[in-house]
Amino acid sequence: MPASTPPVVQPLQESTLPEPGQWCLYLIECSNGAWYAGITNHLAARYAAHATGRGARYTRANPPRHLLGWRPYPDRSSASRAEAAIKKLDKARKIPFLQADSAPGEKLLERAQDLHSIEVSSE
Repeated sequence: MPASTPPVVQPLQESTLPEPGQWCLYLIECSNGAWYAGITNHLAARYAAHATGRGARYTRANPPRHLLGWRPYPDRSSASRAEAAIKKLDKARKIPFLQADSAPGEKLLERAQDLHSIEVSSE
């Protein structure tokens, strides 16, 4: 059986990441094509941990290919609520959730339900 090639991990653009200390929700695409959501207050370090096998158990088995996006939050509590909300959405609604421009934290579950009810065209 031929050896599998390791996944290509794309480096992050440091200038586009939140400042260390800023809580955020992030979404990465893994080597198996699945999307992984998490929260952190130091995105560059957390992504590096995932990429080197020192992150979450899931990303140790399925290393990241690249960062799909992130969204800042004022504190850990609101970032945790956002993580719970995004994990209830299907793939088609996760990127719009990260890109939404309303105030983070307060109405996340309501917004997630709104996004969940939107019809997605299957073109």
